[in-house]
Amino acid sequence: MSNESLPFEIIPQGGVTTPQGFIAGAVSTGIKTYGQEPLYDLGVILSNSHCTIAGAFTRNQVKGSSVIHNQNLLKNGHGGRAIFANSGNANVATGEQGFIDTANIAQLTAKKFNLEPDDVWIASTGVIGRILPMHQIQSGIENLNLEDHGGHSFAQAIMTTDTRSKEIAIRFQVGQQNFYIGACAKGSGMIHPNLATMLAFITTDIAVNSEWLQQVLEKTVNKTFNMLDIDMDTSTSDTVLMLANGAAENIPIDENHEAASVFCEALEFVATYLTKELAKDGEGAETLIELHVSGANQESDAKSAARTVVSSPLVKTMITGKDPNWGRLIAAVGRSEALVKQEKVSIWIEGHSILDQGTPTDIDLQIVIDAMHTDELRMHIDLGIGNYSSTAWGCDLTNEYVRINGEYTT
Repeated sequence: MSNESLPFEIIPQGGVTTPQGFIAGAVSTGIKTYGQEPLYDLGVILSNSHCTIAGAFTRNQVKGSSVIHNQNLLKNGHGGRAIFANSGNANVATGEQGFIDTANIAQLTAKKFNLEPDDVWIASTGVIGRILPMHQIQSGIENLNLEDHGGHSFAQAIMTTDTRSKEIAIRFQVGQQNFYIGACAKGSGMIHPNLATMLAFITTDIAVNSEWLQQVLEKTVNKTFNMLDIDMDTSTSDTVLMLANGAAENIPIDENHEAASVFCEALEFVATYLTKELAKDGEGAETLIELHVSGANQESDAKSAARTVVSSPLVKTMITGKDPNWGRLIAAVGRSEALVKQEKVSIWIEGHSILDQGTPTDIDLQIVIDAMHTDELRMHIDLGIGNYSSTAWGCDLTNEYVRINGEYTT
């Protein structure tokens, strides 16, 4: 991703410990028995000072106890200092024991790092319906060492069927002062976020007004993570958490601060980068889909149309087969919640016009087929009836996705 014309700098090998005052680490406990070496499956991010924390979570009616734990902290206005995360076991649909185990994790983590239990936010991801092996978790916490450059191992510890970690950090300047934002995310399957995404953790050394940070995070999530689809399944554990520890010692940013606009732009850039990385690493994926919808009657129409198209199994398989069957695109738009007038719709695949205001063009489809042989496919649909637009991301659907999920617990 190019730094040209950006008001901030991408930090090579940056992640959640790039901002001042954050350390992290991970260990292998044996909870996760699949994936790439090293099989880290338990990690912690720790701030050396109290953080303002904003969050967004799944709207699935079945929620992991860690999600409910975090939602309660957020509702009660708590900040905190630490994020505990484990992979291999989601601690979802585990009855009262799941809540007991989540509370014990907070207590064990707090004891290890000299915190209060309410300072610890928790995320668990993996198989649903299995009780956490608390003896392994306790041992892992006791043996955990955190360090300045531990962000990469933490990013590996939250992976499930991911083939690689997803991390980024950026620096930007306001006046003579440098600020940093770092982040990591995981997710390859069960990805159709509704309010939040899989797991994503964002850190910054900026002091930020808590109410404004929550508003900005929710707005950013709705423009990025919530415009992602891999398989139309909304996870029971979706969590986005952002920690701002104020180590930069700036006057807290709010909507009236001189740094407000560049902070929002930087956060959206980070979230967009992670969204695209997640789509590229979808289970069995070979092609990233980026779809831009324009000309919508209202913003919600643009989002609905874009998300409906990228989540369509027929569109996904069309891209797998490099088949320019654009009828699937207009059919998906038509069944979305957007206002659509078919005589106004225009469609482009990789810049090639195939439908012009409801009329098919005379383009040689072999040209489109050749253009579809790419690992990042861009499409554009113009609804032709308004001034609102939105972008969504997804991936193709391959035989490998079926194999991975057919063998997930066996």
